[in-house]
Amino acid sequence: MDSSEHIFEFDPAAPPPAQPPPLPLVEPAGENPIFNLLDVFLIWVIAVVALIFCSSIAFAIIYSTHHGHLSQKELLNNVLVFLPAQVAAYILTVGFMVLLIRQKYRMKFLEAVKWNMPGTRLGWGAVAFGAFLALGTQVAAALLSRWIPKSLPIDQYFRTPAAAWALSAFGILVAPVVEELFFRGFLFPALARPIGPVFATIITALGFALIHGDQLALAWIPLALLFIVGTVLTVARARTQSVAVSVLMHVGYNTTLFTMLYITTRGFHHMELG
Repeated sequence: MDSSEHIFEFDPAAPPPAQPPPLPLVEPAGENPIFNLLDVFLIWVIAVVALIFCSSIAFAIIYSTHHGHLSQKELLNNVLVFLPAQVAAYILTVGFMVLLIRQKYRMKFLEAVKWNMPGTRLGWGAVAFGAFLALGTQVAAALLSRWIPKSLPIDQYFRTPAAAWALSAFGILVAPVVEELFFRGFLFPALARPIGPVFATIITALGFALIHGDQLALAWIPLALLFIVGTVLTVARARTQSVAVSVLMHVGYNTTLFTMLYITTRGFHHMELG
């Protein structure tokens, strides 16, 4: 046998060969929520049903206590009637969101929606940026005012100081939280997983603008401005991975708008000036 040939024999007493270390786990790129679009659709259905249910109860109570002296139009336009119903519907909707995540997926709600409360600097920066965004949209609306209707459906809700104060409180304390939870907490990540963040951002911003369509008579300039706002909020959520950041931006945006209205109407007492 040639000495250059080597014979490899198995030695049962020899230690097993070293195994290579396992490859590190790599998180998939983009959004990867535990919930899906079916869950988002179910939340939307619950929100609609809750709003119809709570509004029907509120209208029935007010109508009966006023002995039928109020017309349906007066009821629908009375902020102090429909706003409590909307708050109740929002509470039921958020309750369902929490129940869905905890019971179906056995996960903490704030963790699932990526609440991720930012630090002090980023938090105040988000509020300030929201205020800057509000000022920018108001300047744009003033420049494009010739294409905006002189009167919009939302204007009729601000007929009294009490209504203006109630809407301000709702717009600053309630609406930003619930809207951001749905659009940036649920809808955006559920869309981003199958179609990517770009198209998900567009669809999310479009949905955000359209839910305000009735208030704006579907006027294209106000809706376009809201689409831009929705896009900025969604990009902020995607870049920071924090729904809390988009909520704070939304709060800053709405607070600035209501503050400007308060100043121009001299404390909500001259709404014709707003």
